[in-house]
Amino acid sequence: MSAVTASDIAITRYPAVRGGMWLREAFAMFSRARAPWLLLLMTYYIVMGVVDLVPLIGQIAVPVLKPVFAVGFLAAAWGQERGKRPHLKQLFQGFTANLSALVPLGIVLLVGATASIFATALVDGGMLLDVLSGKVTPDEDTLASGRLQAAMLVGVACALPVLLALWYAPALVVFHGCNAWRALGLSLRASLLNWKPLAIYGLLVIFYAAVVPGLAMAMIGLALPNRVAFAVALMLMMPYFLFLIATLHISDYVSYRDIFHAEEKTS
Repeated sequence: MSAVTASDIAITRYPAVRGGMWLREAFAMFSRARAPWLLLLMTYYIVMGVVDLVPLIGQIAVPVLKPVFAVGFLAAAWGQERGKRPHLKQLFQGFTANLSALVPLGIVLLVGATASIFATALVDGGMLLDVLSGKVTPDEDTLASGRLQAAMLVGVACALPVLLALWYAPALVVFHGCNAWRALGLSLRASLLNWKPLAIYGLLVIFYAAVVPGLAMAMIGLALPNRVAFAVALMLMMPYFLFLIATLHISDYVSYRDIFHAEEKTS
């Protein structure tokens, strides 16, 4: 572990194993207040679902608002560490925080995601764009296409710097008073310095989000008739994914606190 100072903000660098510890600590926080966290999570997705339905502006507003709502989860985790239970009002705390810096973060997310998706057309001639827009219904041959898979990799590679720049940016805006561009730069720097734990974190997220559910559904499918298997899998997987998504939201705060407040002791 080592500290790097970026002006007045210290960034701590961690070994790879720390990525797993972020998830473990986040799940422990979630386990101590499951009902409040699930209420925050479900309310968030309901609100974003309603926003997404607004004609013309809904699909643009959703990514723009993501950093604003991220502040709510950060505030809830910060409060829980100090003995307070997460509560619904915190979800909207970003609207009373530094909104003039949070909204540009959302615009960066929107532009970056859009550019990454359109960049895939350079590889597959627009095949992935057609699939995502619904113009083409993917079949086995389409999904197995080397060009489509290469386009997905290009999209991920283009989106990664944007995602890393945004990873800690909302927290830096709210807790450090950074403007949007300083927050993006510091977040990108912290993410690159901690690429090893973030890589382990990412691999674990893939494991818990894809491998574990896939194995569970395969086992259920082997043990039960098809119609029963689907109902049982749905009943088991819904709570599992809610728990996982809540843990991931909390882990944003846990890793931020670790990297930018390594010496801080909470009561």
